[in-house]
Amino acid sequence: MMSFGPGLGRRRRRPGSKVRYREAGGEVTTMKARQARQVRLLGAATTTTVLTVALSGCVTVHGETAVVPAVSKSEAKKVLERFSKTSNKANRTFDVKLNTTVETGALGAIDQAGLKSRKKVQPGGNPGYKSLRLSDERFLIPKQAGWPKFFVADTQTNRMRNGRWLFVFQRDSADAPWKASYLAVIENTEMPEFAFGKGGYAKAVPGTSGHGLTLSPDELSDAYVSYLRDGEGEDDFAPGEHTSKRRAQRQGAENRPGRRTEFADQAAKAPQYAPFALRTKDGGALVFFASHHHSKETFAEGYKPPVKDPLLKALMTGKPKQSVTYVRVSEQAVTVPAKKDGGQVGFLNRIDGLTSAKGE
Repeated sequence: MMSFGPGLGRRRRRPGSKVRYREAGGEVTTMKARQARQVRLLGAATTTTVLTVALSGCVTVHGETAVVPAVSKSEAKKVLERFSKTSNKANRTFDVKLNTTVETGALGAIDQAGLKSRKKVQPGGNPGYKSLRLSDERFLIPKQAGWPKFFVADTQTNRMRNGRWLFVFQRDSADAPWKASYLAVIENTEMPEFAFGKGGYAKAVPGTSGHGLTLSPDELSDAYVSYLRDGEGEDDFAPGEHTSKRRAQRQGAENRPGRRTEFADQAAKAPQYAPFALRTKDGGALVFFASHHHSKETFAEGYKPPVKDPLLKALMTGKPKQSVTYVRVSEQAVTVPAKKDGGQVGFLNRIDGLTSAKGE
């Protein structure tokens, strides 16, 4: 049973250049690029994934223990093209089932719920949807053993001029399709410099032993939600929009006149949500990870929760007589410094959205 404790932050934007940004269901909004994020309505999505296995030197036919490139560049290009074509069609028709063929994990949860709610509100789809166009792609492909394997597609888009969209694609077995599980939107000036090995391959960072980071990739979700809950590990995270400011915003929102807000956070774990990481040139890493966030708003006697958004209503169960509980999933792209150098985890991008809501 989850208990609610102090804290939730209101969404805020940092100074920076404006970007055109895609929301679930194909809507395009303008927001500032610094700490750019999408606010999407989410639906629950679960997929079978596992943490990246530490590399070994053994060789097998199927790559369970062989250290091999996750994908060829030509195949990665085909994966990206298939993703773009299918995603655009799904966004135009609000087709959740079609979206599940190309998205999974946190990104899939976000988009599939957005499509689900919009389909209920607008059954005929969105014929005016402006297709997302990806160009100038660069593929960051690591050599790996075991499953899932992953690679990152670093792309230019027609939604953003001064930054890049990074899609993480994962494949859970030799027979499974490639699906996008994370998205990060990063300004050109904030893009990390990645480390490359022989043959120009990117370097994957193991989830547990051998990572050489201040926090391992599979520790990050636990560490982040612990920090949001009670400030534990404050020295691990750099102050900013999604850390110190978020905690301060939560504290300010806890007891407003006529309304009490409670918060609860949970780490996101494999096999549903696996973190992925690429080594950067400075010895640190760019890590993609997910987390879960709940908030409950209870109104004073005689007041009814003001639920007016039709997209929110489309995902709500129960009747909001006195309180509403919101369940969100969040995906983060952060820089983690090398342990030998020390330093703090820095947020480059955070995207969160509603998975469900319950009225009581």
